[in-house]
Amino acid sequence: MKKLISKQLVHYLESREVQHIFGLCGHTNIAVLAELENSSIDFIDVRHEQIAAHMADGYARAKKETAVLLSHVGPGLTNASTGVANAALDSIPMVVIAGDVPSHYYGKHPHQEINLHADASQHEIYRPFVKRTWRVDRPDLFPEILHKAFQLAESGNPGPVLVSVPMDIFSKEIDESLFDKVKAHTKTLTKPSIDDEQAKQIIEKLLQAESPIFHVGGGIILADAAQELRELAEHLSIPVSHSLMGKGAMSDDSDLTLGMTGFWGTKFINDKTRNADWILALGTRFAEADSSSWEDEYTFRIPDTKLIHIDIDPNEIGRNYPAEIGVVADLKQSLNVLLRVAKELEPEGRNNQAIRDEIVNYRKEFNKENQELIEDNSYPMIPQRILAEVRNVLPRDAFITTDVGWNKNGMGQQFPIYEAGSVLTPGGYATMGFGAPAAMGAKLALSNHVVVSLVGDGGFGQNPALLATAAEENIPVIWIVMNNSAYGTIAGLEKAHFGTTHGTVFQRDGESYTPDYAAIAKAYGIDSVKLQSAEEFKPALQQAVNENKPFVIDVAMVNNPVPTDGHWNIMDIYSPGKNVHHASS
Repeated sequence: MKKLISKQLVHYLESREVQHIFGLCGHTNIAVLAELENSSIDFIDVRHEQIAAHMADGYARAKKETAVLLSHVGPGLTNASTGVANAALDSIPMVVIAGDVPSHYYGKHPHQEINLHADASQHEIYRPFVKRTWRVDRPDLFPEILHKAFQLAESGNPGPVLVSVPMDIFSKEIDESLFDKVKAHTKTLTKPSIDDEQAKQIIEKLLQAESPIFHVGGGIILADAAQELRELAEHLSIPVSHSLMGKGAMSDDSDLTLGMTGFWGTKFINDKTRNADWILALGTRFAEADSSSWEDEYTFRIPDTKLIHIDIDPNEIGRNYPAEIGVVADLKQSLNVLLRVAKELEPEGRNNQAIRDEIVNYRKEFNKENQELIEDNSYPMIPQRILAEVRNVLPRDAFITTDVGWNKNGMGQQFPIYEAGSVLTPGGYATMGFGAPAAMGAKLALSNHVVVSLVGDGGFGQNPALLATAAEENIPVIWIVMNNSAYGTIAGLEKAHFGTTHGTVFQRDGESYTPDYAAIAKAYGIDSVKLQSAEEFKPALQQAVNENKPFVIDVAMVNNPVPTDGHWNIMDIYSPGKNVHHASS
């Protein structure tokens, strides 16, 4: 029997147990929207496609499933592109289904077609950052393309894919058997593991090492391998450092968790990784900020330090550091094998009490140095106090999203995360505007968890229209707008290196300026408070948690830099040979 593609598309997504689709309407996708009206799938309507893309990203991270984004032709697709690129650089699985111009009008430049250099080339826009793009040229090929899209998004190193569908194809009929055929194909591919011989070689190297380190990235979270990591680290008593994206893979209250490396890492942590004789790297790209621009006097000294690198993506092994042993494998399966072999070779395990005590004492000293800032009662608030009080109020399993700036860098350095995967942050693309909508996606995925967005006023101001969606869908996220009336991190850089903050601070008639985000929230029908003192912050946050409704807290914050003990080569570009980092602006 023949049925409309739009109807069969929705049925196919239902069969994959898709629960939410994020997007915005347009004349090219309303055939799909019409079918969604009577579907079990909730369509989450937004006011800007970038909001939809970041919501889908946050949803996929929290739910550990592929997210679906529905977009319109031309400007709809380009509006979403930043959010999709952000997901791509953090390896987040997403299927983007975009309406396109009618296939019979290719090359005639119909309404909103992108074709200055080639006809029917909308899908080319996404080619640099998604895993693959498809343009559907024949209705009968659509089922096969759609199924391939999900399989590719989820397999290997996960990431977004694009399926660009001419609007007339949504309204064509094809035989149901074409969809039935692809539904018979498996939805889950078995991933490669590591063999016992290779595992034995790795474990023997670690047992023979004098100062081994595990260094982990976001791949551990993506592979859902945090428990396996913790068991192996505990059995061998090997300390664990992490990239920004790997934060939470080891709980921050473990006495084997060193912390975040690189530019925003502390000297203690960077010295430990730099002086290790063997590093087992798991699911990390050794990104620039995490590796102090790959300059060996700061964070990593590889190949003097011997590297074992395991990743699902072969392109990452050897990209930035040479590996003594390189393994392409799924991390969860590999860690299970490594743990079993470790228990065979070292049945009683090991206990390096000296390194455990050293980490505990370091942590106490770091917290002691921060205590005066945490207790500072001034207003605008000190950011260290904001983070400390957020941690104090929230349950251990609360989900945190960050944006960019102090909220992200300070979180990585100073905010304890106890549950793997409970902090969502824009890593590879470092996209301003990610955190606030990503929190809504996370809350839709995990309704029983408290979800808080730590976001600067610059990031929140990117797309405040997200509050309309929060109100309509009643998504009880708490947004903490850390408001310093500036793009604070960049202001600090410019002030330190060039003596000015031109173009980085918000002013009107020469005076500091900020919108009243609490008033804006109220205009959208969202509960909010604009704080006037530091003492008001903790009760306001407790109120927001207890109300379990969308809630905005607008808190004025001092614009001072996150301490940096590592290195970032951009500093040398600005101020060669001067060892200048940031300045308070």
